[in-house]
Amino acid sequence: MLRTPTDETRLRILAWLKEPGPAADGVTADAVAERFSLAPPVARTHLRLLAATGLLHSRGAAGAERYHRDDIRIAEVARMFEKGW
Repeated sequence: MLRTPTDETRLRILAWLKEPGPAADGVTADAVAERFSLAPPVARTHLRLLAATGLLHSRGAAGAERYHRDDIRIAEVARMFEKGW
């Protein structure tokens, strides 16, 4: 699950969600698809994988979820990798 695609799409999504602006309030799969020129099902897959690893959390009803970074979990994962996990 932590493996990233060679084009680093998931890392770019996480970086975008850290920026101030519209992404700071969370994003929908459609917004991710538009921003990164992805098909909506591909964007949803990336978001679901990030959520499954705990790096994102979502709010809202199915199909209209808004995804947000979980900065605490991201810091925990970063520390694990720094320790050589």
